[in-house]
Amino acid sequence: MEYILKLLRWIAVDRAVAYALFGKLWLLFAGPVTLYLISLFLSPATQGYYYTFLSLVALQVFIELGFYVVITQFASHEWSDLSLDESGSIIGDPISLSRLISLGRLVFKWYALASLIFIIIIGVVGYSLLSSKPGTNISWEEPWFIFIILSGLQLWVLPFLSLLEGCNQVANVYKFRLFQAIVSSCVMWIILYFDGGLWIAVASVGTGLLVNTSFFLLNYRNFFKTFFLVPPTKRISWKLEIWPMQWRLALGGIVGYFMFSLYVPIMFHYHGPVVAGKMGMTWQILGALGPLAMAWITTRIPVWGMLIAKKQYSELDRQFFKTSVISLIVITLGVLVLWLSVYGLSYIQHPLSDRILAPLPTAIFALGSIAIQVSQCLSSYLRAHKKEPFLSISIGGGLSTGILVWVLGSEYGPIGAGLSFLIVSIGTLPFGFRIWHRCRREWH
Repeated sequence: MEYILKLLRWIAVDRAVAYALFGKLWLLFAGPVTLYLISLFLSPATQGYYYTFLSLVALQVFIELGFYVVITQFASHEWSDLSLDESGSIIGDPISLSRLISLGRLVFKWYALASLIFIIIIGVVGYSLLSSKPGTNISWEEPWFIFIILSGLQLWVLPFLSLLEGCNQVANVYKFRLFQAIVSSCVMWIILYFDGGLWIAVASVGTGLLVNTSFFLLNYRNFFKTFFLVPPTKRISWKLEIWPMQWRLALGGIVGYFMFSLYVPIMFHYHGPVVAGKMGMTWQILGALGPLAMAWITTRIPVWGMLIAKKQYSELDRQFFKTSVISLIVITLGVLVLWLSVYGLSYIQHPLSDRILAPLPTAIFALGSIAIQVSQCLSSYLRAHKKEPFLSISIGGGLSTGILVWVLGSEYGPIGAGLSFLIVSIGTLPFGFRIWHRCRREWH
């Protein structure tokens, strides 16, 4: 047991990382189970509608404008002088506390408005796209509207979790997310077993919303009371402090939609729901590997923010290099195992191979995912400084991917979409390294 603990410490696995890893590993286990059940209980066309639902929800980046990332960064800097008492209330430096409260009040109002706008606009946009394929005999209208309303409410909950992460409650947040993932998966499997069809999307987001609300009320009631009962005397200026970073993240998030979420809608529009279903299922499995590998990075961001606030740059760099190497090893091994699994299913002509992309387009997307992971590590390091110098890369990469996916994906299907992703992912790496090196030298 002692050797195991030493190994875990050597690969930088603390309590927060452990919960994050368990959560991602659960998704890696639950994903194939869900895939199998979808192949049994959903038709290929219904599968396409389901993954198109999920891709349309990703349009929320056009509404919330990257605020959730900003929340974590700014809260972590204020939290360096704060802590929780035995009752769960916030104590510490009055100025830092006041600025944190003002940040919380701002984001609660922001996301309340963003959620309403999201429900109206994305609901209409999604209806227009989904209704463009008549004659499928699939009842998608009622599930879609309920799904989008619950997704809007889930969006309003997002800043509560970001605020907790920024206040170094990372271990508890990831423990909760593990529980939420398990419950949501089990509910989806039950709905699938009883032939619930597209209602699995409604069940998933509805379960998440219920679990989220229970988590806040049971574990952090006194924490959030502070934001509503204590008036701030020293405020964070949204215009002077937050907006200079947020507008960059907002643009990056918007163009990021074209880089990560446009594939399924393009396949749906040009090649039909069956191809969209294959694209969606493969992309969802592949997409689970990135967050798994990023667990070592995302759980460190609040700590990095506090190290930067105290100007402990040597320790910051030590943690960054170590966790980044681990992250890249994990993503490389993950995509290799995934591709071998896809190839094996195709080789033995298993029925599941008809529900996912073929080995060639899967390999192309997998290689692009490794390149993207490098960029994610570099950008996380720089964003911990409350700045966003990767804006030019995000805009150039996102727009280039969107154009290429539209041109190549519409003509050559998933292979064209995969090549678009791979070309841009690799092409932007040299620019990312250059920006990271320059900013690290200047800021430290």
